[in-house]
Amino acid sequence: MNQKVTVIGAGNVGATAAQRLAEKELCDVVLVDIVEGVPQGKALDLAQAAPVEKHDAHLIGANTYEASANSDIIIITAGIPRKPGMSRDDLLATNKGIIKSVTKQVVQYSPKSILIIVSNPLDAMCHVAMEASGFPKQRVIGMAGVLDSARFRAFISMELNVSVENISALVMGGHGDTMVPLPRFSTVAGVPITELILPERIEAMVTRTRNGGAEIVSLLKTGSAYYAPASAAVEMAESILKDKKKILPCAAYLTGEYGISGLFVGVPVKLGKNGIEQIISLKLTAEEKKALAKSAAAVQELVDAMKKMP
Repeated sequence: MNQKVTVIGAGNVGATAAQRLAEKELCDVVLVDIVEGVPQGKALDLAQAAPVEKHDAHLIGANTYEASANSDIIIITAGIPRKPGMSRDDLLATNKGIIKSVTKQVVQYSPKSILIIVSNPLDAMCHVAMEASGFPKQRVIGMAGVLDSARFRAFISMELNVSVENISALVMGGHGDTMVPLPRFSTVAGVPITELILPERIEAMVTRTRNGGAEIVSLLKTGSAYYAPASAAVEMAESILKDKKKILPCAAYLTGEYGISGLFVGVPVKLGKNGIEQIISLKLTAEEKKALAKSAAAVQELVDAMKKMP
């Protein structure tokens, strides 16, 4: 393979992302995790699936970063999930330390790479990665909008009993309770869902999308979503590796767009070989602007909280 992607974190999200990357034959894959044997074992297992799945991607597992050298993309899934009794600030402090450490180490070996951040709290961790890497804003991208939009699309498909391939949807804002699903920009075969679905049903789907991750956590009891988050990160990686220039909702560092500055917030962007090649500016209604500003304020709270941490 001519291209290489390193996935940091060999848990469910990271391992599934590695599987998707290899089986789509997008690149060679390096899986890095601090737990001895885990990335090596999962990489070997995936390599042994290759003859059946019929791909020739090479997979390597490692506990250090040397094998990641000269990666085109780094997907960071490292970090811990929120546990019972843990406050949001506790999670923020722990994952800040993890993301800062892994980012500094991995970019030493891949100084020209593009970072895709998956770790939570997503928008805040993008800030940590950008600062730790010293990379320009175009090369630090958060995975959230693709996932949230996919959830919205899935619920629209269920509601109308139509193919998900016919459905486009847009979710902006931070990755959390204040995210902003936009029905006006969500369509089925080009027809806005506002023409096809009753307002109260749309509102129910918007609420379910906002609670998409929590719903899965409550069902699984001991874990969180990983198939869809991994697929979302890989769609972003594919657009970059193939220079497809797809327009996808991603967490991007804004410098005045949508009236927001100095924050990572989910907006539609064009993804190509250089990372974020354009931020797409949409004309929002007053209500949509208000919702996006509220979401940005929630991200700002996290960033401000991190600044007070050692």
